[in-house]
Amino acid sequence: MVVRVATVAFEGVEARPVDVQVQISNGNVVFNVVGLGDKAVAESRERVRSALVASGLALPPKRITVNLAPADLPKEGSHYDLPIALGVMAAIGAIPFDALDGFTVLGELALDGTLSPVAGVLPAAVAANARGRGLICPAECGPEAAWASGEIPILAPRSLLQLANHFHGTQVLSRPLPAIRAATAELADLRDIKGQESAKRALEIAAAGGHNLLFNGPPGAGKSMLAARLPSILPPLTPRELLEVSMIHSVAGALAGGQLTDRRPFRSPHHSASMPALVGGGSHARPGEISLAHNGVLFLDELPEFQAQALDALRQPLETGEVAIARANHRCVYPARFQLIAAMNPCRCGHALEPGYSCRRGDPKNCAQAYHTRLSGPLLDRIDLHLEVAAIRASDLILPAPSEGSSEVAARVAAARDIQRERYQGFGQPNVTCNAAAPAALVEQVVALDEGGRNLVRDASERLRLSARGFHRILKLARTIADLQGAKNVLRPHLAEALSYRPASDRHHRAA
Repeated sequence: MVVRVATVAFEGVEARPVDVQVQISNGNVVFNVVGLGDKAVAESRERVRSALVASGLALPPKRITVNLAPADLPKEGSHYDLPIALGVMAAIGAIPFDALDGFTVLGELALDGTLSPVAGVLPAAVAANARGRGLICPAECGPEAAWASGEIPILAPRSLLQLANHFHGTQVLSRPLPAIRAATAELADLRDIKGQESAKRALEIAAAGGHNLLFNGPPGAGKSMLAARLPSILPPLTPRELLEVSMIHSVAGALAGGQLTDRRPFRSPHHSASMPALVGGGSHARPGEISLAHNGVLFLDELPEFQAQALDALRQPLETGEVAIARANHRCVYPARFQLIAAMNPCRCGHALEPGYSCRRGDPKNCAQAYHTRLSGPLLDRIDLHLEVAAIRASDLILPAPSEGSSEVAARVAAARDIQRERYQGFGQPNVTCNAAAPAALVEQVVALDEGGRNLVRDASERLRLSARGFHRILKLARTIADLQGAKNVLRPHLAEALSYRPASDRHHRAA
């Protein structure tokens, strides 16, 4: 007789069904687990054996065979412990044979029979709900699973013994409740920034349209401070975005206690980060920083100090909004629609833009040019706003704090985002929530230029040597500036401001 228990295997954020088949037969006393499992799956035999003994059960002196079907699908992780253990318990009669019907099971076992949290519970719960099944998971993951649906049956025991008592009717497990992560601290406010009005304006435009932004300025100019205050003016995640973000963080094991939050992700990896750390990969093809920043912000400070190969790996995700990680035995796709905010110094010394500065490396222009060659032209072409941040002056620091803070800017950003969301829903694009994500085919429809605007863009395209991508990004940026002002049409002043954020052509070609 074969006992079947349903569980899942993860490919990206997709939970594919896996059938755990347990058979106990006469023969040599052996416990085999087959089905293309990794080291963690192979080690589950000892965890299952010890957990059953700790729960008052003993494995029969027979041949136990566990097959994870489909056998050609790679299985990774420790969440197969619980379905294997429950399959063995059903096979020896420790729990009713049909107790697991209609449930998807995942969880890791400790040696004393308690259940440890595992990654990927939310995608597994969503997949189980889509297939009309319930879910059995560790107690710490119950609040996470409860977000999948208000009607899906969920059992979240703390131990094998507690689950067995539930199936025998001697103990009732209550359904876990969804958990919300409490705000740990107030977000940094724009009111802390004195001066730098141009940089604040660029930050507001970037937030309103989801545009990429590069700050270039000397050390101490406030570039990192400005970037750190971007989350305070971004709108909260919509329910759809919240589910997408939470599923990625669940697969990565980054949902503490199964608690969700509507704050947009803000990831700021160190410049020593490798390419797999940024885009994802490794031996288990885990999501990288760009996927963990999905629907949020990826802040790269000291941009030229990152590995050139790692930076160029961002080019395709910046366009497609996803990253495909291919390995010899499998391929997975993670969402990666993020907003890139970067900061850099003008040169290695950091003072090339200061008039009269004498660089120890020689001509400051040569120093700046050598530093900019670390960045490829195609990467810079994907950044919508390039802004030179001037050094802060002492006269600015002694001024009182500005009257306008993040709350006032956030209100304007939210109003502009609402305009964009309604616009693209009218075009049958409900997944497009900001101008930066609009497909090129829609750009010319939402930006209807008059004769003066067309002449301005034509002249600027020749002077700045705009690529086709750069041309469309200028139009999207101008559309965002118009949305911030509540203007129905994109006018010449909107285009002029958008073009002012484009880098000069000579600098662009030096960097290429």
